Amino acid sequence: MANNNSVLALITILSLSTVVATAGRFTTTTSPSQSDGCESIFCFNRFINLTSSSPEEVCEQTYGFLPCTTTATGNLFLVIVYGYLMYLAATHLSAGSELLLQILGPGLVGGLCLPVLGALPDAMLILVSGLSGSTETAQDQVSVGMGLLAGSTVMLLTSIWGTCIVVGKCDLQNSVAQDNKDTKGFHLIGSGVSTDIWTSYSAMIMAVSVLPFIVVQFPQILHSTSGRHTAVLLALILSISLLIAYCLYQVYQPTLQKRHLDYAKHKHVRSRILKFLKMRALGRLVDNHGEPNREVLIKLFNSIDANQDGSLSVPELRALVVGMQLYEINLNEEDAVAKVMKDFDTSENNEVEFDEFVNGIGRWLQEAKGFKKTTSVAGPADSLKYVHDYYEETKKEHALLGDQTHEEEEEEGVDDPRTTTIKAVLLLLLGTAIAAAFADPLVDAVDNFSAATSIPSFFISFIVLPLATNSSEAVSAIIFATRKKQRSASLTFSELYGAVTMNNVLCLSVFLALVYVRGLTWDFSSEVLVILIVCIVMGVFGSCRTTFPLWTSFVAFSLYPFSLILVYVLDYGYGWS
Repeated sequence: MANNNSVLALITILSLSTVVATAGRFTTTTSPSQSDGCESIFCFNRFINLTSSSPEEVCEQTYGFLPCTTTATGNLFLVIVYGYLMYLAATHLSAGSELLLQILGPGLVGGLCLPVLGALPDAMLILVSGLSGSTETAQDQVSVGMGLLAGSTVMLLTSIWGTCIVVGKCDLQNSVAQDNKDTKGFHLIGSGVSTDIWTSYSAMIMAVSVLPFIVVQFPQILHSTSGRHTAVLLALILSISLLIAYCLYQVYQPTLQKRHLDYAKHKHVRSRILKFLKMRALGRLVDNHGEPNREVLIKLFNSIDANQDGSLSVPELRALVVGMQLYEINLNEEDAVAKVMKDFDTSENNEVEFDEFVNGIGRWLQEAKGFKKTTSVAGPADSLKYVHDYYEETKKEHALLGDQTHEEEEEEGVDDPRTTTIKAVLLLLLGTAIAAAFADPLVDAVDNFSAATSIPSFFISFIVLPLATNSSEAVSAIIFATRKKQRSASLTFSELYGAVTMNNVLCLSVFLALVYVRGLTWDFSSEVLVILIVCIVMGVFGSCRTTFPLWTSFVAFSLYPFSLILVYVLDYGYGWS
């Protein structure tokens, strides 16, 4: 696919070059008797002039040679062509990033490179929208960048988010989606998707990432014309700081996730051993005072002590752990035995004496009692309840963390790392080159189309440009969601939240730097309000729950037309911009 896209990109560029070679330097409308200086049947001017423009209008060619026009039809054609090229750029960047991830692993590449490369096309378009031309021209074109920023965020969190719920839905049982089981159809409550707890953290981070928007809006909120330049600088500093913090979090997140997962596994092993001992003790694991029942524990201890030497060895503890049959957590038995031994063996002689066993069980029971605040610990009958609750909660906690090692599919190693690396670098360079070359022409085409049709450039960039720069990312997210597994759903929504976070920190940093350096006016109150509403609503929604029934997709879908209507009403009804 990547090779085919490269060929298509080359053909498109060569076609444009051929068009330019046969086209005039500028576009005007002439009478039928006049020659337009073009003899080729591929003459771009003749195609463009299907929609007439006034004789006085003259267009300016980007880079001095790319085709240009002043007509609506011509600029629509250019928007489609350049938009397709930006789509190819995003596709190449995505393909190159995935290959690089196979070589170098998730740490630095997955945490830093992939989010930056994913936001690169948007950042390029935002940069060129206010970089060239006079201050007045930049101020006019910068609305294209703001439209792209707002449109990308809204599209990812509304239409794409909702579509992923629809295509990834599974049957819900006890408020948890069952992998690969979809028998309830479009049941608004009985079907949906479940994600891990890390996806909720990603949604929370996304909601926090809107802080720079609030800072830059302070002068407008206070109806003050002074201090706007300072507010832009403060928002820029905050945005860059959040960008650095987010990248560091992404780099170290796999390590943090592994530590949390290891701890959750160990806690689940402890709860399972308690439940096993409780069943063997027939409800008499604790006495009437809620303390470990030594008489019962000595019998349990002796039943575990195969050698009857008054102490438990590592092999005997291993037999106990293996007997738990904890297949659902894909347990590393050696690691589990080592941690259980560490819990019990306070004398560090690599053996567990009876007193150490009693004290260890007592500590585990105290942890189980405190796990639920509502648990009563009045006597032996209650112990069965809180031990059972402790076991169920630790199992649920492990499931929420998302055990990657429990995935059935094994990732295949790279057969030829050198060739794969070269291919990844070439794809990244090609994608970057295409994005850098055609970002400026695309912005010019959007601005010219807006002038020719009197449609505000914001709405064109809000609706059209995100389809070009985010389509490959959106399609991959939807395809991944169709696997109908918690793991794939977690990765899908984490990717969406991460893309929006990069919009809010990286792309916004580029935008604020443009506004500050060129001395432009920040006057995007309605657009900022839309971004805040969508990010906060979906961020709070995603951070407060890990299961999303089908009805939640309609909440997301409804936010897209709401956003468009809100901007229109605020801009043209109340004159916010």
